[in-house]
Amino acid sequence: MDAKRRLDYATYAVFIALIMCAPLVLEEFWLNRIAKFLVYGMLGVAASLCWGYAGILNLGQGLFFGLGAYMMAMSLKLASPTSLQQGSDKPVPDFMLWNAEPGAPTDLCCINRGSFLWLPFQHQWFGVMMGLLVPVVVAAGLGWVMFRKRIAGVFVSIITLALVLLVRLVLIDAQPLTNGFNGLTDLGYLTIGGFEFDPYSAATYYLVASALSLSLILARMLVETRAGLILQAIRDDQNRVRYLGFDVPVYQIFFFAVSAAIGGIAGILYVVVADFASPTFLDLTFSITMVIWAAVGGRGSLLGACIGAILINTIEARVSETEGFLQAWRAIIGLIFVLVVLFLPRGLAGLANDAGEWLTGRLGGGRRRATAPRVASSE
Repeated sequence: MDAKRRLDYATYAVFIALIMCAPLVLEEFWLNRIAKFLVYGMLGVAASLCWGYAGILNLGQGLFFGLGAYMMAMSLKLASPTSLQQGSDKPVPDFMLWNAEPGAPTDLCCINRGSFLWLPFQHQWFGVMMGLLVPVVVAAGLGWVMFRKRIAGVFVSIITLALVLLVRLVLIDAQPLTNGFNGLTDLGYLTIGGFEFDPYSAATYYLVASALSLSLILARMLVETRAGLILQAIRDDQNRVRYLGFDVPVYQIFFFAVSAAIGGIAGILYVVVADFASPTFLDLTFSITMVIWAAVGGRGSLLGACIGAILINTIEARVSETEGFLQAWRAIIGLIFVLVVLFLPRGLAGLANDAGEWLTGRLGGGRRRATAPRVASSE
């Protein structure tokens, strides 16, 4: 293993160690907030995998995040006794009573229109499974249509952008079933083996940190496989890879679905930490923000995109809560993005990589000089 790769792995190890040690020094409020930022870090990993390694600029990554979040939120909604419709013999959420059509038999309306969709989610394992499965199936189906038709470039961005807006409109318009603009609130706790994950507890933080660490490690292992190398070759020149006999759409669909799976898991965890789900998860601005995170951190680096997401959200949280920057914090974040794009086109990861190469070069050069044999003098 060369020095550069050892340094790279050491950076991953240091990052994972740091996020695992956070509960030792943070109070509950900041522990919950940092857990949300770590979820955003997972979205950075998903964006890097899709955009940086596969060359697929997905402007609808919020679709997979939102689908995962809603699947989990539906399950946790039914886990909250204060959220259930009173007087019904079936577990359906209370907002179905509020959103019932005027003149309709209330109980019958709620049960008939909602039970077929909501009843399976009374089992939390079903909510977790659907939170992972639905984004993967949607991504695989969408990828099959796009990549088999050889749709690429800006057209992929337009299609994913349109789809996330479409699903957002469906969620809002289906207010009797989804609570529309209000989203899903007053949720119960995720319970595994009788243990409840309080959003402000260290256990919940470790759940998120472990998921992020595992996502980073598995994604890194995946891009270093033969399939990952072929994917990067497809990113650079599809026609050449196709000429060599590889089925290009299969690789694109697979990695597109893996990126969606990471986004779905992030949505599940965000609901556990934030205790709500909202149509804002599928806002266009949120999906574009994920691309900004990857660009600032370095789209060609999984860890860089992850750190970029965490860093940008930490700065945003601090600046937006500072009295002098209440009206200008969005401009400040935009200025940071512009500066990075102009002066650091490979993001922060590119800067760190250059510094690492310089360091290993210096160390390697010094070691070679120290071990070089002396030439005997002819005198």
